Amino acid sequence: MAAGVAIGGLPGFLVGFVAALLGIDRLLDRLHGFGGWGMDAAERRFDRLVRERRRRSSRLRLLAEDTAAPRQSRGVQPIPVQSIVGTVDPHKAEAFDAEFRPPTYSRGRWSQMLHAADRGATMPPISVYRLGRDHYVQDGHHRVSVARARGAADIDAEVTELAPTGAS
Repeated sequence: MAAGVAIGGLPGFLVGFVAALLGIDRLLDRLHGFGGWGMDAAERRFDRLVRERRRRSSRLRLLAEDTAAPRQSRGVQPIPVQSIVGTVDPHKAEAFDAEFRPPTYSRGRWSQMLHAADRGATMPPISVYRLGRDHYVQDGHHRVSVARARGAADIDAEVTELAPTGAS
């Protein structure tokens, strides 16, 4: 707005008016949780995870989804976050590392999800296959990543149990 006063006249008025609108827009975003300090903190956490991934990264395990093992739905239930060891999606196996640290291209989505979780939003259950005590993500890789970053012990999951190979 100061630039608008310095310019003066109609151009100055327009500059000041646009500055005021942008200020009001930013204030409303912060009041409604769309950005602001919480998003800044979420993006800093994302940056930290990406740096950790560069320093020490191991590959996410891949379970072939087309396995012929018998399947049984176990419904939605809480599962330990640490029991999630892999994925059934080859692309996600490349994108996330073994600690579910996010890929660099998912900055916006991941940061918004973390910000929402930190503000108390309830996330939908992930979808996993259970093989023994291990779980493999079918849907919800970013939710797992955010849960790990937040130090969550459990996460709600729609569980499909796979019978171990050789079981009848």
